[in-house]
Amino acid sequence: MYAIVEIGGQQFKVSKDDVIKTQLLENKVGDKIEFDKVLFVSDDNKIKVGTPLVKNVKIEATVLDQMKDKKVNIFKKKRRKGYEVKRGHRQLLTKVKIENIILK
Repeated sequence: MYAIVEIGGQQFKVSKDDVIKTQLLENKVGDKIEFDKVLFVSDDNKIKVGTPLVKNVKIEATVLDQMKDKKVNIFKKKRRKGYEVKRGHRQLLTKVKIENIILK
C-alpha cells in the first residue's frame, strides 16, 4: 500500500515505515502528526484518485529530527565588470517517519 501526499507544498510517495525529509514543520521531535492532504491511494488492487483530495484517508507519522540540509552555494558574476557575489544557505528540514496509512 502506498499513497501520494502533499506536505508543505510538495508531493511525496509514501508507504508504511518510510522516512522522508520535508520542509520545516512546527512540531517537536517525537510528536505524532497526521497528514490529510492525500491525493492518491493504492491498496493492492484498489486505486483511489482524489478530485483533488481523497476523502476519509489520513496518514499518521512521527517527527524524528529537525535538521539542516547540505549547503547550497549561489555564485553570481558579470563578466568584464568585476562583479562577483557568493552567497549560500542551508535549508531547514524535518525528518518524518510514516507510521500508518488509514483508510476509513
